[in-house]
Amino acid sequence: MSIERRNRIGFEFSEGSGSTMQGVNPVTNTMIPDKFFIATPEDVDKAMRKAQAAFHAYSTSNWNQRAAFLETIADEMEALGDVLVKKASEETGLPEARIIGERGRTTSQLRMFASYIRTGNWVEATIDTAIPDRTPVPKPDLRKMMVPLGPVVVFGASNFPLAYSVAGGDTAAALAAGCPVLVKAHPGHPGTSALVGEAIIKAAKKHNMPDGVFSLLFDNGFAVGQALVGHPHATAVGFTGSVGGGRALFDIAAKRPNPIPVFAEMGSTNPVILLPQALKVRAKAVAEEYAGSITLGVGQFCTNPGLLFGIKGEELEVFKKHLKNAFVQTNPGTMLHEGIEKAFVQKSGKMLSEPDVAVLVESDAQASTGQGRPTVAAAKGSEFITNPALHEEVFGPFSMLIECENAKELKECVKALHGQLTGTLIGEPSDFKVHVSIAYQLQQKVGRLIFNGVPTGVEVCPSMMHGGPYPATTDSRFTAVGIHSIKRFLRPVAFQNTPQELLPDPLKNENPNKILRLIDNEYTTKSI
Repeated sequence: MSIERRNRIGFEFSEGSGSTMQGVNPVTNTMIPDKFFIATPEDVDKAMRKAQAAFHAYSTSNWNQRAAFLETIADEMEALGDVLVKKASEETGLPEARIIGERGRTTSQLRMFASYIRTGNWVEATIDTAIPDRTPVPKPDLRKMMVPLGPVVVFGASNFPLAYSVAGGDTAAALAAGCPVLVKAHPGHPGTSALVGEAIIKAAKKHNMPDGVFSLLFDNGFAVGQALVGHPHATAVGFTGSVGGGRALFDIAAKRPNPIPVFAEMGSTNPVILLPQALKVRAKAVAEEYAGSITLGVGQFCTNPGLLFGIKGEELEVFKKHLKNAFVQTNPGTMLHEGIEKAFVQKSGKMLSEPDVAVLVESDAQASTGQGRPTVAAAKGSEFITNPALHEEVFGPFSMLIECENAKELKECVKALHGQLTGTLIGEPSDFKVHVSIAYQLQQKVGRLIFNGVPTGVEVCPSMMHGGPYPATTDSRFTAVGIHSIKRFLRPVAFQNTPQELLPDPLKNENPNKILRLIDNEYTTKSI
């Protein structure tokens, strides 16, 4: 099966100026033959103008039609079969089994949003009927619902070539909301991006979606991404990546004449608090579980546990012994691309060069070219509190154990933490009774508080919160996973004393879609 190598400008193609880029197989460190055409400023502008032109028709499309579109995207992705799996594995070095699992997650997300938008709950229809004879001032008829923002820019992520990329969570949420999407493909997996992009276009044509509902642009630099975010027709941005990249886009969006929201998921060290009684009871099990979590996927998860905190004592010493035993048996693994591997070597080396930071344990095996060697460093709590460098994320199979003198110093370490996606407490019931204030302090720093588990693994469900205070994300109020991630691409509009014929269907008296609405402070599906 041939792969489309041109930019997708809605239903049209573009070869840009003729300049091309190629993917690299990170396992063999060789260029992949397919050459993809780099988009130009003219391509960006045309794609944006098409998206803006498509916005009205798409945003007002029938919910069932939009849901069917999402379901067909999932079907078309699955129809690609082994072609998609093998290409994603070739471009990222991830095993095919991992890609198959990720494809299932991606298609499930699309179908989840399809089911959700059919309910109509996402519009949050709210009605307060008029009281014309109220004194001293009559009460007007007010009705409110959520409406789509407009064209959304999505950046494909390096570490999830399917679930956080072309048809990933950001795209699924934006399309579900009624927003056209423009994806800047990640240069680490252009072939995978192209295959999925064509699946979306195929689904769009099957359901008579407007030209411009989706575009896919290639670039191995920053120009296309900057142009997309800065374009006047862009209304929001979805990004998963580094703090530097996310903050740069955030700043571009903020400096526009009309600033737009950037929903960037960025840096998180996902602290884990190891409480004494838990280590006394199950140090070996906890150590083995965390050796696996730190090295899962060569540490290339945004929820990788990069910081472990414990209180000095016999319990922590036993844990360290078991962690060393488990960790030396781990193996280096191929990282997603050369840029990530180089950054891992540079940042882990920098961390280990900090005063009073030492290697606690490393994998017994040496890393080959393109691989990351699993490492756990160690430092004192007093150093963590005073040295900002120890708070930096090292993306890859790296973690650092912070040894605190006592519970008071542990609390100070938690207070010093930056915003995080997750925070974990490993403890027994007696631990939680003694250290209840630590749980509250950790809650203030994170989007998801975990008890007796590992942060790796993000369940896709309505209760999931995948976000957190800066620098974990640029807006701690929203999740990037689950049905409520649609809220990022919606805004509320109120209608006052509006004639029935001019109201959107969700706000009309007869409630034609039979959705749940809040009417005069009572939830009901009844008409008025």
